[in-house]
Formats: sequence, C-alpha cells, structure tokens
Amino acid sequence: MGAAASTPTALQTCLNNACSGCTGCVGYPSDLLYQTKWVKPYNLAIDITPVAVVKPKTAADVSAFVQCAAANDVSVQAKSGGHSYANFGLGGASGELVVDLSNMKSFSMDNTTWQATIGAGSLLGDITPQLIDNGNRAFAHGVCPGVGIGGHATVGGLGPMSRMWGAATDHIVEVEVVTANGTIVRANESQNSDLFFAIRGAASSFGIVTEFVMRTHPAPGDVVQYTYDFTFGDAATLAKVYATWQAIVGDPDLDYRFGTEFIVHPLGVLITGTFYGNKSEWTASGIPARLPQNGNGTVVVNDWLGALAQDAQNEALYLSNVATNFYSKSLGFRRDDLFSDAATVDLFQYIESANKGTLVWFIIFDASGGYLMDIPQNATAFAHRDKVMFYQSYAIDLLALSATTKSFLTNFHTRVLDHLPSNESYGTYSGYVDMAIAEPQEEYYMTNLPLLQELKSKWDPDQVFRNPQSIKPVS
Repeated sequence: MGAAASTPTALQTCLNNACSGCTGCVGYPSDLLYQTKWVKPYNLAIDITPVAVVKPKTAADVSAFVQCAAANDVSVQAKSGGHSYANFGLGGASGELVVDLSNMKSFSMDNTTWQATIGAGSLLGDITPQLIDNGNRAFAHGVCPGVGIGGHATVGGLGPMSRMWGAATDHIVEVEVVTANGTIVRANESQNSDLFFAIRGAASSFGIVTEFVMRTHPAPGDVVQYTYDFTFGDAATLAKVYATWQAIVGDPDLDYRFGTEFIVHPLGVLITGTFYGNKSEWTASGIPARLPQNGNGTVVVNDWLGALAQDAQNEALYLSNVATNFYSKSLGFRRDDLFSDAATVDLFQYIESANKGTLVWFIIFDASGGYLMDIPQNATAFAHRDKVMFYQSYAIDLLALSATTKSFLTNFHTRVLDHLPSNESYGTYSGYVDMAIAEPQEEYYMTNLPLLQELKSKWDPDQVFRNPQSIKPVS
C-alpha cells in the first residue's frame, strides 16, 4: 500500500481498508514517483492526476473499490493496457479513481466449446500465444501487443482480421462486470442482456469488466502479407496511388479475408495488406493484380503468429507503447463517402505543402467493412457497421505539443469534411478518442445513443463511471 496523506481522507481510509494491508494495492499523489510508478500516462500532452490508483487482484477487490468511490462521490475508470489517446483509462481528467487491472491476467480454454476465459488486464501480446498453445485458436483483435483486452474489446476492437471475423467485441460471449453499486454480475445474451449490449462498445460508461468469455476460431494456416512502399513522390503521384488503393477498399465484393492500410508518412506512403489464405488463394482473389505496381512491393507468406508479429512491426511505425506528446483526429467513411479523384489530389497537395510543426506524423486509412457490415447496427453498442474505411491522423512532438502540429491535423480533418456530402453525420470509432469533437457521444454511438442513455439511467444514474466523453443518463 502506498503512503497516503498524513490525515487520510474518507476515500483513502476506505481504499486502505479494502486493501487490507496488501502491498502494491493503492497509490496516492503524495507517493514518491506517483506519475511514473502508478499513473503511467500514455499521452503526455494531457496532464492528469488521479485521486488514487488501485490494483485489484479479484472481482471482489474491484467491487470494494467501486463502492469506496461511489460512497465518496468520486468517479471511476478502469485501465487495462492504458493506450487511450486521451488517457481515459486514467479518468480523462484529474481527481478520479483509477482501477488498474494489470494484476488480472487469468486465462483458460474450454476444449469442448473452444471458448476462452480471459482476465480483463491481459494484453493482446500475451493472449495470442495463449490461444495458440491451447488448441491453436484465434479471434479478431488489433495487433499492438501492449494494448489491453479490457479497453480494446469493449470499444469494438478493430484489427486486420476484422473484415473476416468481425470486431473483438463481436467475439464476447459473456462478461463478469462490476456495476455502479459494486455488484458483481454476469452478462450475456440471456442474462442482463441490456448491460451486455452496452458493454460491447461502451463499457467505460457502464461498469468494469473483470473477465471475458470469448468465442474463438481455428487459427488460420498460411497468411499472405503484402507491403508496398513508395517514397518521395509528389502530391499528384501519391494521389494516384491512393486512388488505386481506395478503389479496392470500396469494392462491395472485396474478399473478406483481406485487410489493408494506407499510411501517409513524411517520406511517402506505405500500403500493407494481410490476406488470410495461401498464396494460390491470394492470386485467385484477383487482389494482387489490382494493387499498385509501380513502387517497392513485397509479398511474404507467414504462419499466424508470424503474420501478427509482422503486423505489430508495421503498426509500431506510428503507434507504440512509449508515452509521448501526441495529437490525433479520425473519421469513419461509408462507401458513398469515399473521395473523388479531385478531392484526393487536393488532400495530398495540402499534406505536401502544410507546415507540420513536427517530423513525426502519420495519416492512416484503414479498411473496414466485410463481415462487420453483416452484423446489424443495433446488435451491440459499437455502431459503425456501415463503414468501409476509417482514417486517423497521428502526430508526435517530442517536448510539448505545438499549436502548429495540432493545426496541421485539424486543418486536414476540416478539408476531409469539406469533400464529404454535406449535412451528414459520419461518426468515428471511440477507440480513436478526440477531445476536440463537439458532440462525441453522437459521433461514437450514432443511432445507438438514445438506448445507451436509457441504459445509463438504469445501470449508473449517478455517473459513477465517467470520463469527459462518457454517456450521460436521460435528462
């Protein structure tokens, strides 16, 4: 247990009692190295000091901590891997209680149902080999190994295999969750089904998941990975490369087994593609002939673990576990929203000429759709079933986030919106948190928001679980 203030507050007394003298259970702002040892912010541009950080080992511990917070009118947020772009795992603002789930990493596999039971503090990089070692199984998720399942699967959980299998949240069969009054409940399609709906896309507003039961698939065999690198092209040339890629992404008949990203970076563009099948199937799909042909293209056949490792290496180009000062913008695109050739040229001309304010920036277009679109929009709180693509921009300043860097990304975002149909609500993925969104709940949850507001009134009317963009109860 960390050293509390000399005269403990009522909250500190409650947390200390809940810890029952266990070491490493609770930390306070008065503790030495509180920020680096306990808080560990991901985005250094957003300064946050939680009222305390607790590290439970059981669901009963989580329940006790939530009850302490509720009794003292303090809001709570759970932290799994801690990769929220706005530090929402730390509450998103100072003064909240952080429930750090890093001690909750249990794993087991039912060899009859092939359902995996996974602790909410588990990291994706740990889960993948556990699934392979326990029956050669897999499910859809992102590829950054340091991301925690607790946050990832409950905002959606997109990754290169999402077009084939759906989001990580679509694989949740059941959860154990601590609700706002500290009750530990199970939620699935037949038990607390309304809470189960909310957890799959909006959990941070409804409770703390302590355990997931996930359906799994047999792990793929061969995986074909395509990488195309085109450096130092002018705006017109890079725009043509993008248009070639976008035509593939916008194809309603695109093979579900193909996931792909288009990454704009300071030296040019990088296209990555992952096809879950063998090389003969890859050729038969017709995709290779449609991909750009005039750059440095390579094709590698990997096994499942090798493919995930390569995807993680590609993603580390612009995302990592290292805390930095950064800013990000994002948007989702329906098929009708994809850019015209003129719009594409305009965007690349802006990228070429704009003052970035930093040498480290990326603009990533990521294919969506496929099986994700086969699931009804109101099946889960994750609402973006109509999207065929997302974009996110990402820029890092080493010492402090500059106004120039923020303006570069903000002006690019405005330019994107100018090229889309007017008077429309496009929406974006809540995994790409952006504090500058005027109406974030509408953007993140879209047509599911009214129901989620009703459920918030039922399950957490006092907003025990709250961050700056959380769902509010019905007024």
